[in-house]
Amino acid sequence: MNYSDKRIAGLLLFVGVVQFVLAVVVSEAVYSGYSVGQQVMSDLGDWSLAGNYAAVFNASIILSGMLVIGGAYFIHRGFKNRLFTSLLVIWGVAEFGVGIVAENISLPVHVVFALVAMVFGGASAIMSYKFVKSPLSYISVILGAVTLSALVLFISGVYLGLGLGGMQRFIIYPISLWSLGFGAHLIGDSSDTATTSKA
Repeated sequence: MNYSDKRIAGLLLFVGVVQFVLAVVVSEAVYSGYSVGQQVMSDLGDWSLAGNYAAVFNASIILSGMLVIGGAYFIHRGFKNRLFTSLLVIWGVAEFGVGIVAENISLPVHVVFALVAMVFGGASAIMSYKFVKSPLSYISVILGAVTLSALVLFISGVYLGLGLGGMQRFIIYPISLWSLGFGAHLIGDSSDTATTSKA
């Protein structure tokens, strides 16, 4: 079967987020005593805390980063937008780094990768409004804005009663939901030619 570049990109983004969310569910279930509200996701990949189960989370986020980078390649072929491609690539590389450098290996480096992934993931969601029609364009902007706003609150120590882990999930899950929706949109787009926007 011959798939267009944007359909391949959509499939990569879709698979990336689905396997990541499922891996998080598994990791949270097997990590004895893990608190969704009080612990950050990165604890699931901390070898000193999660033991061998850390491999599940780390492998998943590494794969997610690789699939985002792969998706960025095909998105560039389909949309020819250098800025959007760059945002996606940086997001994917940062995700890859989060999995490679677990928090117990080097906390400062891990935190930098995580922050970059959150910022550029949110920016990618907002930027994608140029390539989809409403209402998905509005939803994309809202989800990206929620991620970036939650990140500011998280850094400021304002958790809105959700706890450390709960607030962090308001940063990560909106990006995941956007990636799922955007990927599904690209897969199901019946138009033969992708909308292009050069930057």
